[in-house]
Amino acid sequence: MDLAYVCEWEKKPKSNHCPSIPLVCAWSCRNLIAFTTDLKNEEEKDLTHMVHIIDTEHPWDVYSVNSGHTEVITCLEWDQSGSRLLSADADGHIKCWSMTDHLANSWENTVGSMVEGDPVVALSWLHNGVKLALHVEKSGASNFGEKFSRVKFSPSLTLFGGKPMEGWIAVTISGLVTVSLLKPNGQVLTSTESLCRLRCRVALADVAFTGGGNIVVATSDGSSTSPVQFYKVCVSVVNEKCKIDTEILPSLFMRCTTDPARKDKYPAITHLKFLARDMSEQVLLCASNQNSSIVECWSLRKEGLPVNNIFQQISPVVGDKQPMILKWRILSATNDLDRVSAVALPKLPISLTNTDLKVANDTKFFPGLGLALAFHDGSVHIVHRLSLQMMAVFYGSSSQRPVDEQTIKRQRTAGPLVHFKAMQLSWTSLALAGIDSHGKLSMLRISPSMGHVLDMNMSLRHLLFLLEYCMVTGYDWWDILLHVQPNMVQNLVEKLHEEYMRQNAALQQVLSTRIVAMKASLCKLSSSTIARVCDYHAKLFLIAISCTLKSLLRPHFLNTPDKSPGDRLTEICSKITDIDIDKVMINLKTEEFVLEMTTLQSLQQLIQWVGDFVLYLLASLPNQGSPVRPGHSFLRDGASLGMFRELMVVIRIWGLLKPSCLPVYTATSDTQDSMSLLFRLLTKLWLCCREENHITEPDDTLIDECCLLPSQLLIPNIDWLPINDGIISKLQNKQLVRLQFGKAPGLVGHTVSSQFDAFVRAPGQPKIDHLRRLHLGAYPTEECKSCTRCGCVTMLKSPNKVTAVKQWEQRWIKNCLCGGLWRRMPLSYS
Repeated sequence: MDLAYVCEWEKKPKSNHCPSIPLVCAWSCRNLIAFTTDLKNEEEKDLTHMVHIIDTEHPWDVYSVNSGHTEVITCLEWDQSGSRLLSADADGHIKCWSMTDHLANSWENTVGSMVEGDPVVALSWLHNGVKLALHVEKSGASNFGEKFSRVKFSPSLTLFGGKPMEGWIAVTISGLVTVSLLKPNGQVLTSTESLCRLRCRVALADVAFTGGGNIVVATSDGSSTSPVQFYKVCVSVVNEKCKIDTEILPSLFMRCTTDPARKDKYPAITHLKFLARDMSEQVLLCASNQNSSIVECWSLRKEGLPVNNIFQQISPVVGDKQPMILKWRILSATNDLDRVSAVALPKLPISLTNTDLKVANDTKFFPGLGLALAFHDGSVHIVHRLSLQMMAVFYGSSSQRPVDEQTIKRQRTAGPLVHFKAMQLSWTSLALAGIDSHGKLSMLRISPSMGHVLDMNMSLRHLLFLLEYCMVTGYDWWDILLHVQPNMVQNLVEKLHEEYMRQNAALQQVLSTRIVAMKASLCKLSSSTIARVCDYHAKLFLIAISCTLKSLLRPHFLNTPDKSPGDRLTEICSKITDIDIDKVMINLKTEEFVLEMTTLQSLQQLIQWVGDFVLYLLASLPNQGSPVRPGHSFLRDGASLGMFRELMVVIRIWGLLKPSCLPVYTATSDTQDSMSLLFRLLTKLWLCCREENHITEPDDTLIDECCLLPSQLLIPNIDWLPINDGIISKLQNKQLVRLQFGKAPGLVGHTVSSQFDAFVRAPGQPKIDHLRRLHLGAYPTEECKSCTRCGCVTMLKSPNKVTAVKQWEQRWIKNCLCGGLWRRMPLSYS
């Protein structure tokens, strides 16, 4: 493990952020981190309880909101989509936060619930029934269906038709369980019930879910001499009211309390966690004293109940009729450790075919198998989640590696140690975020090999496996990029493409845009592939325009045939290889292309981009030997060239209806038909690479004609996407980056190749809305938003009123072309 970056608050003389007690944080599947601090006012008499939300790619762009909680915040919990956040406090208030206008740096409190005056000690969203397990031992398989399998898992509660009902469950300090359900109309149904008849104090609790749709709650009163209790909770809706039923499950005593040598050594249970939200059969316990801790891992198993011989003679036990009971068995325990300050558990639902602790040799160091323990000396240990054996270690600035005793004594007298008070592992377990006792956020890399020596192929295999998982689930993959070095990029992109091409056609279609976005984010990490980032984003834009324009086509008659007008267009354009655009048009039913004049005119900016890009590609064909030039990969991409060819035909037909919607070219001759010329050259180029396995070189005649294009038409400047201002490019040299909340870093240490500077807009140059293709001016006056992943910029509010353009804009309300989240930008962005 090593530090990637640290981000801390600016120190002010009269007001300051200080870590709350207890301090909590949460990490979403979209790589958003939420954490709490208390804000002191000038008089320092009372505290404001703050919730902070950051995007890991832009940690300085923190969104801080006064939570409105009157007492300290005790729990934070993201939902399964990573778009909503729950916060609960020590006064029993629970609030649900959601994005304002789908912006990752703008949040608002929408709904909530409360158990007045009863502190919340555990909180969780209800399970939606979706669980996709990873089969680590099958990471080399070719089929995604073998690597990742949908686990049969029932939602906690379902609506009519089996749709999962949204809501949350909380456990309070007095032993109450409260469930709040979100109805489709926005109302909240809340019900509260006691966990058992004899209510007792609950100092620690956690929530997990079973495959049958039930909920399991684990509780402890904080004393190691008391049992850890478990309860089954069933939620239902009866007569429009929420009903809760509870049932007591087997309990357990920690092993250290029964050991004569440690009987009174660890008086308090300080941490109680299920190993995963959907793994109610395994629990992690930590008992501590003022100086040290011990950690135990327990598993719930079904065991046969022994029957006395006398009763066996009366009624013999046959086959499966032997009575079974549930019993907790200890899996593993650590030796005496330094005092544990925080625990972070893996989120990957790993499925191991080998039982218990037996794991294949090539997967035993897989990152998702480890959990993190933070200690008061500032160190962090990654241990196996079942065996608790050491896998990796990190020594903080205040902790000491094993050295001589005098050094340790000097260090202990230097003052209080800085240590993590709250930690969270990323969803792939390749990164760890910790908030220390000074309120500083630290981002740690966790090596895919867990510190052990693995060959490059094995490390790449782990990264590739996790990239594929993110591609299938839709999770953000920023934490994987932390480990990608420039010399890995080409290999990873090729392997990812190979694995993608092995899947069936239906799955390829579903993942078609996601893999392009993933390739773009990988290529950004190497100077030799950075020009391809522009190609991948242009391809995403091309796919989106093609889908949108084809969706506007309507069949002329109501009794439509099996194929839509868009499908017929694709079929006819692929069959007819004529280089004359008018001869291709003859084979189409032009009545299917009739649209309103206002609609056609509103699409002119998108149509102009298609025309400009085709002209740019053809003009760059003579320089095709330069792979550092953006657009190079399109010259051999038959599928993309085929899309451009289809769009040129559609645009030609629309131009007959509304000539002003055609792309505008600056030609040297007034009589020249620019569309026909470009279509003819484009078709010749497309014929060279239409078959992926039989690509031929363009003939000299085509290259000569393309060489003449600059003398016939003015070649436009393509507005390539800006270089993303995120942190990932500054972490390539594995040097610690120090950041400050609220203050964007400079470009010192940026590793972008100078050969790419020509395609980046300098400050003061006119800027463009990348989705609407509208010019915003050098200093835009409209509020804009940018993508956290690729840097795409677009206006926050729509200036359009035409339905077709609104349909285009609605596609990008929640996410960017690449799937990244939006964040609000200042008015005068540069």
